[in-house]
Amino acid sequence: MNELTISLDSHLSQPLYEQIYEYLKNEIQSGGLPCQERLPSTRMLSKHLDVSRSTVTLAYEQLLSEGYIENQPSRGYFVSDVEGLYRISRTSQSSSGTAPKEGPVYQYDFSPSGVDLDKFPHNIWRRLSKNLLLDNSQDLFRLGDAKGERGLRETIASYLHQARGVSCSPDQIVIGAGNDYLLMLLHTLLGEKRVYAFERYTYKKASDIVKVLGNTVEVTGMDESGMKVDALKKNGASVAYVMPSHQYPLGIVMPVKRRLQLLAWAQEEEGRYIIEDDYDSEFRYKGKPIPALQGYDTSGKVIYIGTFSKSIAPAIRISFLVLPEPLLEVYEKRGRLFSTTVPRMDQQILTEFIQGGYYERHLNRMRSVYRTRHDMLLEGLRPFQKAFKIRGEHAGTHILLELTNGMTEKEAIEAAKKEAIRIYGLSSYELGEKHPSVTLILGYVNIREKEIPDAAKLIGKLLLRE
Repeated sequence: MNELTISLDSHLSQPLYEQIYEYLKNEIQSGGLPCQERLPSTRMLSKHLDVSRSTVTLAYEQLLSEGYIENQPSRGYFVSDVEGLYRISRTSQSSSGTAPKEGPVYQYDFSPSGVDLDKFPHNIWRRLSKNLLLDNSQDLFRLGDAKGERGLRETIASYLHQARGVSCSPDQIVIGAGNDYLLMLLHTLLGEKRVYAFERYTYKKASDIVKVLGNTVEVTGMDESGMKVDALKKNGASVAYVMPSHQYPLGIVMPVKRRLQLLAWAQEEEGRYIIEDDYDSEFRYKGKPIPALQGYDTSGKVIYIGTFSKSIAPAIRISFLVLPEPLLEVYEKRGRLFSTTVPRMDQQILTEFIQGGYYERHLNRMRSVYRTRHDMLLEGLRPFQKAFKIRGEHAGTHILLELTNGMTEKEAIEAAKKEAIRIYGLSSYELGEKHPSVTLILGYVNIREKEIPDAAKLIGKLLLRE
């Protein structure tokens, strides 16, 4: 038996039995007390440390319960065999003894994602939450309908009809905590080992989720109108994932002719579907909003997916599916196995937020804010357009710069980094084989108005190589 050199401090807030427990645990983890090493009896150790026997017993019992030691009848306490188990790190530093390096600090970050949370309607959201809690309704804390609250589904159906031209009933809507969950639910409804067609540039996370779930992703060619239907016919896909009203990240608006061709492809065979992701379609600064593809569908082929994360806040985590009629029966058999993933309280707050007119006012305000930043960024970049062409403007929350100055995407990103500016490349959104890219993505929702002129000037100068 090794001599235990435990040093106890009665002045610490930590109880004495915990100090004994921590010492023995650390010794076992580090190998100081090897497997099958016999420990002192509780009587012997309490005498050695000049503490009560019950204090030592508490420490031993905790070690027993966690499996660090074992009690062998008539023999005493022995160190358990923990060889091969993980060692718990007791330091946040690296093995070299140095703290991990922090990433670069940027003065301006032109991220194309996120929202301006400074404009979030905190007071209204707080008041709606408070009023619901004051009602003391126990129903809000019971498990609700798997599809989501009827009131919210009715409200969304009405909003979609008026704002997006979507034709649906509340029964076709399913509420979920984010698009990720809804894609997993769709996988359950559509079945396994499907072939999904994605455009070459797209929302990569969606394609990653589809692949993780065991499906095949076919990268499908695209042009200035979006996904090519002739390419779609050749790749064997039965599901096409598109963003027709504002393609992310290219900003393409799919014209009516291409939409009808896409619908015709879906109608050619039983079991073909189109997933319409209507991400950030609310933000259009020139002309009227583009109607959703779902409004053209008369054969039940379009699955519409939308979210409030972009228009209100990412943490709201309320998204929704509009299922075509043919999938409703499938949902009743398979989809209802999954309980709703959005708390009823949050659903009710959003319902009252929309019904009270607050959502429409908030959306109008954010359109104005983002339009101002969009226009200021274009104005700031205008003197430097010898170095690039601007694409994808007048909608969404970012613009594209197609470089004409001989720089590659990577060179431009590195040059901006040296100036403490973070910009992004189109290649980050590319599926399949990578192609040399000379296109940058500049988001503007996270840049304050007063900062945009200076930030745009810095970017313009570095692209002109001044």
